Amino acid sequence: MQKVKVGIIGCGNISGIYLQNCTRLFEIIEVAAVSDLVMERACEKAKEYGIPKACSVEELLSDPEIKIVINLTIPKAHADVCMAAIEAGKSVYVEKPLAVTLEDGKKILEAAKQKGVLVGCAPDTFMGGGIQTCRKLIEDGWIGQPVAATAFMMCHGHESWHPDPEFYYKTGGGPMFDMGPYYLTALINLIGPVKRVTGSARITFPERVITSQPKYGTAISVDTPTHVAGVLDFENGAVGTIITSFDVWDAQLPRIEIYGTTGTISVPDPNTFGGPVYVRRQGASQWSEVPLTHGYTQNSRGIGVADMAYALLSGRQHRANGDMAYHVLEIMHAVHESSQNDRHYHMKSRCEKPALLPMDLIW
Repeated sequence: MQKVKVGIIGCGNISGIYLQNCTRLFEIIEVAAVSDLVMERACEKAKEYGIPKACSVEELLSDPEIKIVINLTIPKAHADVCMAAIEAGKSVYVEKPLAVTLEDGKKILEAAKQKGVLVGCAPDTFMGGGIQTCRKLIEDGWIGQPVAATAFMMCHGHESWHPDPEFYYKTGGGPMFDMGPYYLTALINLIGPVKRVTGSARITFPERVITSQPKYGTAISVDTPTHVAGVLDFENGAVGTIITSFDVWDAQLPRIEIYGTTGTISVPDPNTFGGPVYVRRQGASQWSEVPLTHGYTQNSRGIGVADMAYALLSGRQHRANGDMAYHVLEIMHAVHESSQNDRHYHMKSRCEKPALLPMDLIW
């Protein structure tokens, strides 16, 4: 099998699962180098996962054998690292979100088009067995025509457990930019692109105090909305409701539900790859659990990179692509902007629903 060599920039918490899967799960990928601003961290990851080289960003980008750069830096660095990779002639796969601003998102897509390289973006959880099963059920007509959807992510934020939670409460953070990509990407995969957005948002607690280590007792000033509610009008006529919040102590709400003309699907947590999937069809007296039709039900982060590697070799469209990531980014900005300006926001971008994965797929 022809392998595609990749390099990883950013060796923080999320890098472990990428390195695990890209070295052991997906045969199409070969990790050739890792890099981090803290070289000791890069060296530790290289040793742990048997990566041949830990090096500077500049050295990684100058390696002609590396075809894809996996950008696992913090959100405010996403655009700069992506642009540097593209300028070096590399395709790039970036953790969510694509960028902090729409302007930077556009620059990334335009630069990639000019250079003839690909842009991919997390999350790729929608490619797991749970949401792929939901997609197949919808396409097979189990709930008729989708007419509505709900999506809820409700918690009290990250300062009680995350070792470095400040950025969650700054520009580019907040519950919508942190967790919204999982929910919005799942909804686009299941229903399609969005044409209009309406939103309301607020900051409930203007200051947060860290109760985790090592920054216990540090105060955080909150600069971005922490309770964000949106209404999404999809191109196909369905109406979605989404709430993301760092302001609630607990909730008993579904993650995602899709409501059709002849039934309802309960969609599993979009931050995971597995199930369970439940359906209640017209005339049924109770919910029924549906066996998963697709594989990759464990934490398979990096499956979007593998799909991108196959696309790079074949010329087909990859699923976790830049157009969809930019559409998600615009939706998130649209919810905030609608709240600020007290009016609907009409989307300027669009994307296609990514192709359904084969049921017997083994990468």
